Amino acid sequence: MSLTHVRNSSATRFTARLLCALAACASFVAHAADPRVKFETSLGSFTVELYAEKAPLSVANFLQYVNDKHYDGTVFHRVIPGFVAQGGGFDKGMNQKPVRKPIALESKNGLKNDTGTLAMARTGDPNSATSQFYINLNNNGMLNHPQPDGHGYAVFGKVVEGMDVVSKMATVPTGNAGGMDDVPRTPILVTTARVLPDANAAKNTPKKP
Repeated sequence: MSLTHVRNSSATRFTARLLCALAACASFVAHAADPRVKFETSLGSFTVELYAEKAPLSVANFLQYVNDKHYDGTVFHRVIPGFVAQGGGFDKGMNQKPVRKPIALESKNGLKNDTGTLAMARTGDPNSATSQFYINLNNNGMLNHPQPDGHGYAVFGKVVEGMDVVSKMATVPTGNAGGMDDVPRTPILVTTARVLPDANAAKNTPKKP
């Protein structure tokens, strides 16, 4: 067998393996989907899509709280029309729920605090986010990195269904409760928050006979 034939044969095998690898990769990407979480609330339901590739720490942290059922029984405790609806930290008695260790800030991921996006709430410490999150009720460019304090706020998802329910939160009268302002006088209660099945995966799962 000539060296040319060996070289061509090896190249053919390499190309075949490469094409198989690329096909497998493309198949994985085609079937992978950004996780979605459905919130059932006292005002109706809404669904958020999470961007794990852009904000892996924030998404993993949020999903852990969802899977632990941390958000069940919490309220949206801070609602400011034209700004944000914030929740994830308090029950309807305005008692703060226990949380895990805070995560690092991911505000440089290119995602913007636009209407309907989901972002991590935090204190003045940029690396202090735990369970609390907010939904932007407007395009809040002043929250994008590096504003407003040199750090910005990390967006990690977006409302993809039920934005009308989220908008309805801004119509609920607010006042002072638990030492905080902008608290809805009628609690906006989260009854459940659950990860939805991957529609693509379900579609490609063989049905039982």
